[in-house]
Amino acid sequence: MKWPDDISLVEGCKRNSRKHQEQLYRKYFKAMIGMCMRHTKDEMTALSIVNDGFVKVFKNIDQFQNKGALQGWIKRVVFNCLSDHFRKKSNHFFTLPVKEESKVPDIIGRLYYEEILDMVDQLEPITKDVFLLHAVEGYKHREIADILHIPENTSKWHLARARQMLKKLIGRSKLMRNKKRNEQKYS
Repeated sequence: MKWPDDISLVEGCKRNSRKHQEQLYRKYFKAMIGMCMRHTKDEMTALSIVNDGFVKVFKNIDQFQNKGALQGWIKRVVFNCLSDHFRKKSNHFFTLPVKEESKVPDIIGRLYYEEILDMVDQLEPITKDVFLLHAVEGYKHREIADILHIPENTSKWHLARARQMLKKLIGRSKLMRNKKRNEQKYS
C-alpha cells in the first residue's frame, strides 16, 4: 500500500483524524513491533508496549516539529514505553557494545538499566538517536543515514562520540559507587 507522506500523516493526527492515525499506525507498526520483539520475546507483551507507545504518539503528536525523521521520533516514544515496561519489572534490558579488553563490562554488570538509560539520555539528541538505532536496534550506518537524513560517515562519528561519552559517564558512575562504598565503610 502507498502511504501518505509523513507531513500529511502528522497534520491529520494533529486534527485527531482516525483515518490518519490508523495510517500512521499501520505504516510504522512493523518497525515498532520488531524493536519490541527483540527485547521482550513475547508477542503479547510487545504488542501491548507498541499500542501504549502509539497512544502516547497520538497524544503528543504536537511535540513533533518535523525536525528529523518521524520514524525516529516514534521509535523514541515506543522505546520509552519499552523502557518503562522493564523499569516496572526491574529487569536489565540492554547492554552497551564494548571491546572485550575494556574494563567497562565489569562496570556494566553492576549498573542497572535505568542508570544506563539515564546516561544515554544525557547524550545530544542526534548522538542519542544514532546510538539507539545502532546499538539497541541493530541498524547499519547506511540505514541510520537514511532514517535520520544524515551522511553515513556522520552516523559513524555520532556512534563513536556516544561510546566515548558513555564510557566517561560509566567511569564517573564507578567512581561515585566506590566513593559511596568507602563512605559507608568508614562511617
